[in-house]
Amino acid sequence: MKSKTDHANPFAGDSTGIQKRETAARWALRAGSYLVVLTTAAIMLHIFVKGAPVVFRSEWPFVNTQFLTELPSQLHVIEDKQGRRYETGVNGADAIKKELGENYRSEKTIAYSGGGILGPIVGTALLVIVSVSVALFLGVACAIYLSEYAKHGKFLELIRLAILNLAGVPSVVFGLFGLGAFVLTAPVFVDVPADRSVLAIPLGFTTLSFEGWDTCVLSGGFTLAFVILPVIITASEQCLQAVPQGFRETSMALGATRWQTIRYSVLPFATPGILTSSILGIARAAGETAPIMFTAALAFKDKLPWQKDLPPLPADASVFAQWEQSLQRFLGIFTESVQALPYHIYTLAAKIPQNEYSERAQYGSVFVFLVLVAALATVSIWMRIHLRKKYRW
Repeated sequence: MKSKTDHANPFAGDSTGIQKRETAARWALRAGSYLVVLTTAAIMLHIFVKGAPVVFRSEWPFVNTQFLTELPSQLHVIEDKQGRRYETGVNGADAIKKELGENYRSEKTIAYSGGGILGPIVGTALLVIVSVSVALFLGVACAIYLSEYAKHGKFLELIRLAILNLAGVPSVVFGLFGLGAFVLTAPVFVDVPADRSVLAIPLGFTTLSFEGWDTCVLSGGFTLAFVILPVIITASEQCLQAVPQGFRETSMALGATRWQTIRYSVLPFATPGILTSSILGIARAAGETAPIMFTAALAFKDKLPWQKDLPPLPADASVFAQWEQSLQRFLGIFTESVQALPYHIYTLAAKIPQNEYSERAQYGSVFVFLVLVAALATVSIWMRIHLRKKYRW
């Protein structure tokens, strides 16, 4: 009679040791996942606890409208002899001191901690719109070429390697690139070229001068577009390659051209994934500080981009003149320097002395910033889900 050990597999390992290692690996991976989730939750909770009281109120309308609808300003904190503190802007400080009279004790001013953050919100939105629009156009065009037109070979591999290397370039380098390429060298149409013009090409009725766009929304938006371009190219190319090859073969077998096949049989099914890449681009573009410091952002600006001073029109101005001024005012939005939430937060945290008032402004700005990024991402996710339901294969 044979024992149980005689039927044992001689090639089998120690099952007890394998199970222990499998269990240890599973728990290590689970612990790492939980650590990431808990860290993210702790950061979000900390920002919510510190920032939500700045944005929300316990009384109607439950939102601090002043913080969301006013431009940043200097905060004046006036203290009377009983220790009561009065917070006001520069315009109300004199009135409060006059009302206190001999009861006035001291006054303290904190830069950028008064008013609200309307200017940084508007500036961030404009920069994101310009950067994502430019990056999506260039990124999708590049992805279509790499996926549908380019021949496989060493040159194509070099292009992909360059794209990956571009993703690893530090953002401050992109800032210097934007300073040289867009702020100082980009082409503009002018009547008289500036002294710093690198090249001026007379066109008869005007001159094409390579003298840059100065620090403005366009310069910052184009710079941020190159920051997020590698992410959009890589994600878009993968989405195009995920569309079944049969779609292309069927379309071309029915007589469609290569572009018609891409336009009607490939792009619609890849669009949900491309929108996913735009989500990543929005978060990256909205959170960059170094590039916009060189190309677009100001620490303080007392007007919104569309409040540019223009010479008043005469009373008998024609409709064409009014339309031209309206167009000039609209285009002027993109040629103005702006504030931006990342740079505003950096200024509050690093450029002024820290106290309870500057900390309040910091956390309120960070809270609004995260809500805006989450809102933009939510819209993109909703569009992606909607398109996925529409285009299925």
